[in-house]
Amino acid sequence: MNKTLLLSLGLLATLPAYAQNSPYPAKAVTSPTPVGSAAMAAELPLTLDQVWQLAEQANPTLKNTQANLTAAEGLLADTQGVLWNNPQIFAERVRREVPDPGFADRTQREWGVGLTQTLEIAGQQGYRRTAAEQELAALREMVEETRLQLRADVEQKFIRVVSLQTRTEMEEGLVKLITENSAVTRKRFAAGEDTKLDANLAEVELGRARNQIEIVGEQLLQARAELATLLQLPAEKFPAVKGALTINPALPYTLDQLLTSAASRPRMRAIDHREQAARNRLGLERAAAYPDVTIGLGSGREGPGEAREKLVGLSVSVPLPLFRRNATGIGKASADLTQAEIEKQAVGRDTRARVLALWQKLDSLRQRVQRLDQSVLQRLEENQRLATTAYRVGEISLIQMLLATRQALDTRREVLDAMTDYALTRSELEQSAGWTGTK
Repeated sequence: MNKTLLLSLGLLATLPAYAQNSPYPAKAVTSPTPVGSAAMAAELPLTLDQVWQLAEQANPTLKNTQANLTAAEGLLADTQGVLWNNPQIFAERVRREVPDPGFADRTQREWGVGLTQTLEIAGQQGYRRTAAEQELAALREMVEETRLQLRADVEQKFIRVVSLQTRTEMEEGLVKLITENSAVTRKRFAAGEDTKLDANLAEVELGRARNQIEIVGEQLLQARAELATLLQLPAEKFPAVKGALTINPALPYTLDQLLTSAASRPRMRAIDHREQAARNRLGLERAAAYPDVTIGLGSGREGPGEAREKLVGLSVSVPLPLFRRNATGIGKASADLTQAEIEKQAVGRDTRARVLALWQKLDSLRQRVQRLDQSVLQRLEENQRLATTAYRVGEISLIQMLLATRQALDTRREVLDAMTDYALTRSELEQSAGWTGTK
């Protein structure tokens, strides 16, 4: 088997130069035209890196996730104040009528000013600040997780377009071959060497091959439209892509590396941060059961005329926690913490199981492609060439030649489908493991 299996299935058709020179998936493909706008980029075959770049610039889901950072940053800024409760200032002015006729000025004006501050005494400020920091860290990890998911989704669409472009080339090669054989059949029928049945059969096969091209073309148009939607390209833009399906002899990672990566992927880190935030919110709610102390300091003037008194007072007030002990807040925070712990265990277990299953599937697909290429496809390719040559010199019938052609074509399709599944599975495996290394 050759190192890439680069369309050993495609001997019916020669791939365009861009597909041959850029094995899929490309990590660093230079382009003479920089990606400055979606409309401009959509006019050229797009590499995987260009598609990723366009998606990250325009995808609304990623933008919405990034926009949520502002709210989390604002909450953290509030918790970083010296005190959570703002001080309150008050002022009063009183006009008092004195009923005693002995006072010359029976109308007295009195005033007072003061300042009160509510203080938390059970460490609520630390719990609140830590919870906000953890929530912000979790959201940042979710932004990265959303970006990885977006790249995986884009890569899946990219692979399908590459596969259908390759399938189109394959079907066009079949039409070319059948057209040439149909011309031979017509000449042999005109010379009386073939029957009308053979001539009709050749035309039927040609019609079926052209119909297959139309079907694949419709599928390719739909795949390009789905890719354009994901990239937020204009409605009239249906991008072609630049790549080829390959199977590498050796993957750039081992199963152990993938499992290690899965345990520390952004989603898992976000869950860890959310668990810590929930734990601190529970501490905050428990601390809230302790009453806050309100301290006040005031000054004022009271009394008549020259007998007016200057007052300075200090007040302390504490609510008595007799009827409400914040059981509602504590219960909700406890439930949130339990759910976060359950989610952490479930996601960790499911992620590990998924990575193991996809790894086994990937190995199975690689072996299947190798088996089809080495033991089946090469022999069928040889049979097809021999059958075509034998038919043109009149050694075999048209039906025998078409049988060999159909067998080879069906096997090429099977290999292409297996290679497409391999590329899709590899993309899903790397996304599930959070792998960001070189592909």
